[in-house]
Amino acid sequence: MALSKYRINVGCGMTLTEGWLNFDNSPSVRLAAFPAVWKMLGGIGIISPAQRSYIQFCARHQVIYANAVRHIPLADGSVEVIYSSHMLEHLSQSEAAGFLREALRVLQPGGIIRLALPDLAMAVDAYRRDGDADAFMDGLLVAAPPLSSLKDRLRLLFSGYRHHQWMYDGNSLKALVEQNGFAGAVIQPPGQTMIGDPGTLDLQERSDQSVYVEARKPD
Repeated sequence: MALSKYRINVGCGMTLTEGWLNFDNSPSVRLAAFPAVWKMLGGIGIISPAQRSYIQFCARHQVIYANAVRHIPLADGSVEVIYSSHMLEHLSQSEAAGFLREALRVLQPGGIIRLALPDLAMAVDAYRRDGDADAFMDGLLVAAPPLSSLKDRLRLLFSGYRHHQWMYDGNSLKALVEQNGFAGAVIQPPGQTMIGDPGTLDLQERSDQSVYVEARKPD
């Protein structure tokens, strides 16, 4: 599909969107360029088998490193669509605002952002149904991993925090994007979008636990 502007997937993990630019801020993306280093770290137990698998994935695919809170490495107005799935909840509220400012900067006027996040309302509904507080807390992933040894600290250095820092439902996510400069925020049912010709974009990614919100950069 020929695009007049970039389409980008921010915080892609191992779920790439074909034909788009795929960005992630995991240290694994940077380590992929240094096989001797990550193999050595794996050998002494600093890198887990799961992280090793992701590093190898990044080495095989064109995953681009970006700290999107501070800077998306693209020019102003060069992007027509931004998609981000299960990334924003890993940011603090101030970091989420920073990401949305960067998203506004790189989007063209009228450009679309689509966010998929764990739906706090779904989690609360499940708790109300089964009353399992431990399952509720475990599912929120808000507990930071314990750092009881030097090896734990080194693992964190090379993997980064992966717990959730803030949770949203559809209405709070709509409010967040509009408070940070976007217009016309809407909650989309799984499979629906205002993106023209979404191509290979998965419009139902993790639909059993997600809320989807789309908005536009004002003209």
